[in-house]
Amino acid sequence: MSAPVRVWLNRTYAENVFFIDLLRAAPVEVFATHVDTDSPVLAAADHGLPEPDGLTPEAYLEFALDFCGRHRIDVFLPRLHQEVVARHRAEFAAIGTALVCPPAEGIATFADKVDGYVAMAAAGLPVPPWYRVRTAGELLAAVAELEEMGEQPCLKPASGAGGEGFRTITREPFSLRQLNGWPSGSVQLDQLAAALTAAPGSVDLLVMPYLAGPEISVDCLADQDGRLLAAVGRTKTGRRRGFTTDPAYLEPARQLVETFGLSYLSNVQFRHFRGTPVLLDINTRPSGGLHQLRLCGLNLPLAAVQLALGASPVLPLVEDLLGTDYALVSSIQPVLPAPEAVPAPEAVPVPVAIPAPAPAAAAPVARLAAMA
Repeated sequence: MSAPVRVWLNRTYAENVFFIDLLRAAPVEVFATHVDTDSPVLAAADHGLPEPDGLTPEAYLEFALDFCGRHRIDVFLPRLHQEVVARHRAEFAAIGTALVCPPAEGIATFADKVDGYVAMAAAGLPVPPWYRVRTAGELLAAVAELEEMGEQPCLKPASGAGGEGFRTITREPFSLRQLNGWPSGSVQLDQLAAALTAAPGSVDLLVMPYLAGPEISVDCLADQDGRLLAAVGRTKTGRRRGFTTDPAYLEPARQLVETFGLSYLSNVQFRHFRGTPVLLDINTRPSGGLHQLRLCGLNLPLAAVQLALGASPVLPLVEDLLGTDYALVSSIQPVLPAPEAVPAPEAVPVPVAIPAPAPAAAAPVARLAAMA
């Protein structure tokens, strides 16, 4: 039997236990690393290992190159420090490791949401109104302009993942009524302006109109040159989930992926501004919900690995990519046994190699037949 392809996922989110499940449709040996020893991805992988915390991007690059060399990694899917890893693609290729991530230039464009909106608008893609805010004066001017347009202002950090830092902005003063029920997702304008004025360092926020749902999250697979091979939108309305191949979402997603060369796995999120789909957020990595596409017959994680190793994955036709509506529920995931003692932070060592594996396996491309 052909030796399995060795795939490494670095410091990824817990939901990628399902990403690992999809990779197991072929002979793979999964390595996962994390600073959180209770991350379920460590238990889901064949080799769940700690990784050093607090490294600079450059130091992490050295760790990653060493890790790939010592463990003979065939395919590396970086999430942490994705941009610096992508800039050294040739060095990974020299030790036999293919990267599943876009070029560094594309990653850098969308690392900052403002830079991303500027680039998308210049490319003629649909974006909502937005304001970069660094001072209290800029905040008050942006909020006033949005309110004059009849819009509900909201804010989020100019860089960040998911919904981190998102708040709607209100002029309503704080009252005890706001202590009833769950914590509010809003922030009072005067308090926010005062906090900006008192901030000891630089602040970088994005102020926008609140965009109506439903949210459409388009998962994309592109080849090494950024040519879109597959895309399906996941619709989110309350608990209800579904799939769409509506060109109103897929065509802007195609234009974006191909304009910026977002090879392999990416995610394009839409909401609606006055009834028109607009681009909300771009992820140059696989989304946490990518595994849901298994319900319409797509295994994009495995297809991305096949592409990285020089194969052409077989993908279903677009018209066949529609499944039934569904809802998400949580599930129990195992974790590794807890360590007996946790060393003091200054004593935490850089992870050492796991025992050396068996003699070198055949080259990855020679093993692709087993992955079909």
